[in-house]
Amino acid sequence: MSFTIFMADDDAGMRTVLRKIIESMDGMQCVGEAADGGEAVRRVTELRPDAVLLDIDMPVKGGVEAAKEIQAALPDTAIIFVTAHSQYALDAFELYAADYLLKPFKTDRVRQTLNRVLKAKAKKKITPAQTLMLRNREGIIFVPVRDILMIYQENKITYIETKEESYTTSKSLNELWGQIEGGDFFRSHRAYIIQRAAITKVYPYGRWTYVASLKGIEKTALITHEKLEELQSFLR
Repeated sequence: MSFTIFMADDDAGMRTVLRKIIESMDGMQCVGEAADGGEAVRRVTELRPDAVLLDIDMPVKGGVEAAKEIQAALPDTAIIFVTAHSQYALDAFELYAADYLLKPFKTDRVRQTLNRVLKAKAKKKITPAQTLMLRNREGIIFVPVRDILMIYQENKITYIETKEESYTTSKSLNELWGQIEGGDFFRSHRAYIIQRAAITKVYPYGRWTYVASLKGIEKTALITHEKLEELQSFLR
C-alpha cells in the first residue's frame, strides 16, 4: 500500500531534507510541495494526500490557519506540524494534529512519525461502498455505485448522475468520496467525481482546466491540469 505526502515550508533547504527522508521510505511518496500556506491549501485540496508536513511560520498564510482550511476540506488528511517554535505546540494539538516535529529534528524522528501516522490511516481504509444510501423527504433511496457516472457540487447542492436518473443529497462531496474512494472513480476537480470508464472525450477549457464528456449523459465535468496528468498516468 502506498501513501502520499505533501510538504509546505518556506525554507527550500528544509523541503529538500524532508523530501529525501520521504523518498527513502518504502511505500511513501512525496506528491508535491509549497513555499507558503496559501499555495499549500490550494495544492493539498487538489492532490488529497494522506498526510501533510506543514511548517507553522510561513508567508501569505500561516501553518495553523492553513491547517484549519485543510481539515475543513479534507478531514481524513493527517496534519504533521514542523516548526522551530515550541510555543505553537498548543495551537497545533488543539487542531488535532497527528504530531509536532520541532526543528532541528533527527531523521529517525521524522520516519517514526510518518510510520505511526500512516499505519493508523491504513487501518481506517475500507473497501469502497457498493451502494449509496440517500435520504430525502419521501424516504431512503439506494443507488448502486456501479451505475453512477458523475457526482458534482453546484450552489452548495450535491448531485449524483446516473444514465437513468439524477439525484440530490445533503451529503458533501468529501463525504461521498470517502465512501467510494479506491474504486472505479476519480476526483477530477474539487467539485467533481467521475467514473473513469465513462469518460469519452477531454478538451481544454481555459489554461489549466479541461472539460470531460461522459457517455450516457449530457452533463460534463471539469478536470484540473494536475488531475488530468494523474488520470493519464493511471491509464498507462
